[in-house]
Amino acid sequence: MSTIATIVITLLSTALLVTLGINLATAEKRLLYRPRRLYTSRDADFRRALGVLLGPPLVTGNEVTTLINGPEIFPAMLEAIHAAEVSITFETFVFRDEIGKLFCQALTSAARRGARVHVLLDWLGSRAMPSAMLSTMREAGADVQLYHAPSWFHLGRLNNRTHRKIMIIDGKIGYTGGVGFGHEWANNREHPKDWRESHYRVLGPVVAQMQAVFIDNWIKATGRVLHGPEYFPTHLPVAGDMDAQMFGSSPVGGSESMHLMVLLALTAAHTSIDIENPYFVPDRLTVDALIEARRRGVRVRIVVPGRYIDARIGRWAAQGLYGILLRAGIEIFEYQPTMIHCKVLVIDSVWTSVGSANFDDRSFRLNDEANLNVFSPRLAAEQIRQIEADIAQSRRMVLKRWARRSASRRLYENLALLLRSQL
Repeated sequence: MSTIATIVITLLSTALLVTLGINLATAEKRLLYRPRRLYTSRDADFRRALGVLLGPPLVTGNEVTTLINGPEIFPAMLEAIHAAEVSITFETFVFRDEIGKLFCQALTSAARRGARVHVLLDWLGSRAMPSAMLSTMREAGADVQLYHAPSWFHLGRLNNRTHRKIMIIDGKIGYTGGVGFGHEWANNREHPKDWRESHYRVLGPVVAQMQAVFIDNWIKATGRVLHGPEYFPTHLPVAGDMDAQMFGSSPVGGSESMHLMVLLALTAAHTSIDIENPYFVPDRLTVDALIEARRRGVRVRIVVPGRYIDARIGRWAAQGLYGILLRAGIEIFEYQPTMIHCKVLVIDSVWTSVGSANFDDRSFRLNDEANLNVFSPRLAAEQIRQIEADIAQSRRMVLKRWARRSASRRLYENLALLLRSQL
């Protein structure tokens, strides 16, 4: 091999390793210690800490409606798009197949009748969507952008995806939660391939914070600011009695915000912690916070996918953590009918967090995420009823059964946990 060829190969290999290293890490220092327990979820200081440390303050006068599974979620969102008069902002990760096509058509129609339509799709999550459908939206006047599409200028950001799920109609009605726009979400658990999901319709002043979270990534993708009454109406009337905040996290700024929110909430828990999450691979600090909560008498229930899951490595990693959690007295349930994709955290039957974030390092540090935090016993009770309905269709994990798992399964778990920071 010639000297020149050796130099070229060495340079390319070095560039590849540097790019890989940049993508596997964030520039910001991560949390090293759990927050001290200074208050409970019912104390005013907890509310104050969420507003001061996460950014946006809690605002009053909101109403949040729960939508269960695709047959409730998609018609409500499509109806809202069809009724839009002024503007639509739309950001998501998974966007493909016939469901994506339905929303392309609805957004195209809205643009043609004069609404300002801004669509931000993650490149990775929407790569299977035919470019012709996106071109049709653009031709109708919609501004469609792909987040972090591969380019030489963004090689260091390929592992940073937008996982946010936000839609705002006329600056007045918001939607957020866990839903993706693919066939898995289309039906109502009629088949194991149909996913169990929760999504949320939001009214009230907090919708302005939802809009701000969307615009945060819109600026990153386009360099343009969306503002004015089309996006931020001068008056958002009181819609209910819920106090809420919407915040985003991103590895390019505030990468620890989601992680910090979870740790603050778990540390503030006094009576109960209820979690539903499809990708439950918590880091050491989060595991410690859960165990410490259980030690002080907090009931902890966690619902995760069973055999139906789209990320087998993630399930192996999660199961590798079951032992330490079960020994602490934490209840773990594996949902049986289908894949469960809900992302819900309820503390003390009074505070609820819903949105795009998973219980893993990818959501805590690598992806752009957004969650809605709500103080409302009524909303919390509704989520707990649904969680308990899901528990009724789940298999409770028992320490003795977990300890009897095969040697090959233990090997898979240990190997999966080596990838914990990327799951």
